[in-house]
Amino acid sequence: MSEPIRSILIVGGGTAGWMAAAALQRTLGPHARVSLVESEDIGIVGVGEATVPPIRDFNALIGLDEAEFMRETKATLKVAIVFQDWGRIGARYIHPFGTFGRGPTLADFQQTYFALKARGLAGDLDDYSVCARAADAGKVGERDPDPRSPRNSLFTAYHFDAGLYARYLRKVCEGRGVERIEGKIVDVVQRPEDGFVDGVKLEDGRILKADLFIDCTGFRGLLIEGALKAGYEDWSHWLPVDRAMAVPCASVKPLTPWTLSTAREAGWQWRIALQHRTGNGYVYCSDHLSDEAARETLLANLDGEPLAEPRALRFVTGRRKTYWDRNVVSLGLSSGFIEPLESTSIHLVQSGIFRLLQHFPDMDFSRVNIEGFNRRLGREVELIRDFVILHYHATQRDDSPFWRQVKAMPIPDSLSERVEAFRDRALLYQVGADEYFSQGSWLAVMYGQGIVPRGPNPLYAYQNAHKAAAGLRQLSDALARTVDGLPEHEAFLRANNMWSGET
Repeated sequence: MSEPIRSILIVGGGTAGWMAAAALQRTLGPHARVSLVESEDIGIVGVGEATVPPIRDFNALIGLDEAEFMRETKATLKVAIVFQDWGRIGARYIHPFGTFGRGPTLADFQQTYFALKARGLAGDLDDYSVCARAADAGKVGERDPDPRSPRNSLFTAYHFDAGLYARYLRKVCEGRGVERIEGKIVDVVQRPEDGFVDGVKLEDGRILKADLFIDCTGFRGLLIEGALKAGYEDWSHWLPVDRAMAVPCASVKPLTPWTLSTAREAGWQWRIALQHRTGNGYVYCSDHLSDEAARETLLANLDGEPLAEPRALRFVTGRRKTYWDRNVVSLGLSSGFIEPLESTSIHLVQSGIFRLLQHFPDMDFSRVNIEGFNRRLGREVELIRDFVILHYHATQRDDSPFWRQVKAMPIPDSLSERVEAFRDRALLYQVGADEYFSQGSWLAVMYGQGIVPRGPNPLYAYQNAHKAAAGLRQLSDALARTVDGLPEHEAFLRANNMWSGET
């Protein structure tokens, strides 16, 4: 039997680094030394503020107290993403968490819905989602684990200050024994016989060694790319936005429990309400918009007074050709980047960590194990890529060169097949266990942006339409009563000791 991993060095801090440190320390305990090296002189991106519901699983894994976490990170709750002006200017739709209809899947709901809608026997799609209704009402609440309850689909995620989240995780990790090392890396030392990383050399001459290295060095990928030359797969021909301008502004009430994404001339703008401020950013394509024009557009569309100068970020959408090479695993921006349109940046850090735990190595660093990790994570990233491309492809806008470009661009065959299956007969499906987005997510975006099925499965013409319509009315009424009984967003946070004291 091979020797176990005894030491892990996380290279780089920020959200990804401290998430990895927290999870590895929590699962390995005294069986391996977990250390993290970072430099205070190197800034972090730190604009990832929106999450998706699996973040709750991660926080539970590392043993965080929810109320304390929310106070420390100025967090709010999130039940949906609201999309404005995406299908066409003036159009709005909601991508809610949870499901539409009853039960955990949409295997039949959308078929019944479109069959009844064609006969005038169904309401708006959002009538059948508790999270969509809660978003519209500005309300939140606890999910009920009872599958018979309308609140069973009341899934929530968080908005939080990513810099405060990293700082909070650092405090938690150091309290549990993770060693933080201050230092700037000037070289990577590799074993001459096989290219494995043996250590990293700091500016002061120290060499830090470990059995396993986690690369959290951001876009530069100091280990995975700088040393191991993993290569990068460029997806900018499908996702041409390559710049972001971010700025916080003063809070404006009420506290919205959703992320707002508003399509602009050459990209889109996010708005995220935290307890102490509102996060804003413009993600755009530099081929169609200058940095100065992006800055002016962003500042002209804030709810409150800006609290800082806008910060610019450049990126190339894509991924590393190999996420794990030899004894180096890349996480976060060092592994690739997909714009945060669907709040998947932190989720992919979490997913990479969970898969690392599932594929955790010993000192043999089995090739089949590493290949399995790379294949599974790669498939998940490709599926998220397709879902993000869908938002651009499924638009009727032609009011600017950018929108004309993305509307007409070729899309991956994997996405084209799904769009045509839905357009043909409202067919929705998931590719497998490695796909994050549910059938409900695909339904919300495709239908929300104007893709209307030619018709449902012909079998649904034989259902008892009036009985099915009565069932939908009962569901809609039950969800309306449920949301009426939920507290306002800020009131819920205050009542549950989640409010930081900021006004």
